Amino acid sequence: MNTKNVYPKIIMIWLFIFSFLPAIMLFVLSFMTPDIKSIAKLPLTFHHYLTLIEPLFLKIAWRSFYLAGFATLICLIISYPFAYFVLQIKNKAIVVILILIPFWTSSLIRTYAMVDLLKWHGTINSILLKLHLIDTPLHMLYSNSAVLLGLVYNLLPFMILPIYNGMQTIDFRCIDAAKDLGAKPIQIFLKVFWPQSQKGVISGMLMVFLPAMTLFYIPNILGGAKSILIGNLIQNEFLFLNNWPQGAASSTLLSFILIGLFIATQSKGMEK
Repeated sequence: MNTKNVYPKIIMIWLFIFSFLPAIMLFVLSFMTPDIKSIAKLPLTFHHYLTLIEPLFLKIAWRSFYLAGFATLICLIISYPFAYFVLQIKNKAIVVILILIPFWTSSLIRTYAMVDLLKWHGTINSILLKLHLIDTPLHMLYSNSAVLLGLVYNLLPFMILPIYNGMQTIDFRCIDAAKDLGAKPIQIFLKVFWPQSQKGVISGMLMVFLPAMTLFYIPNILGGAKSILIGNLIQNEFLFLNNWPQGAASSTLLSFILIGLFIATQSKGMEK
């Protein structure tokens, strides 16, 4: 048996059953009418997609894009110089292991641990009060800032590793040549270093932005009712409101947006 031909077929079958087929079912469900007894029924309707242009959904969508984009930007600002630092040191393997350690524990557990840090009488407020830096505890929990902090904390490794991998492929002979030709450090960075590391940056931004848009447990735990994102809205439509067609419509629209962003960024990266 030729395994080279079998493995691709197995992968395609797996993708069809567990990815493509559920997506088609979700798309069809988004046009059906809600039904308490059987989840959904005929007739078909576009009402669920019209609901997605109402002010409430647009407000939640804007908050989701804003927090996901801001979290991605913060992760990029932290990760890029850190990845360059890792690239320069000798004990790279040790640092990479330290980056991977958070993956060994559940992100849900780590998010709950943040509650103890941010709550009214939590660790941070207790330290600040003892140092007499504040007179009253700061309100940090159940806010957009807490959600943003949770997203950055949980998704930061997803930005560091792709950027680090991208920097490993840089041809430093080009940098030496630029120095010999009298290029300034800022010119070397913008014209030589940054373009060669850009693929890693794009991959890292996708790996942070896409899950940041859809995670629902971080806003639930750290944001409360004031920081509902698209992921929370979809969760509520499926589990609590029992409106599966509306949840399917929201999921389908979000999927198309994220797929479009993925294709656009990948095309831009390939051009460069």
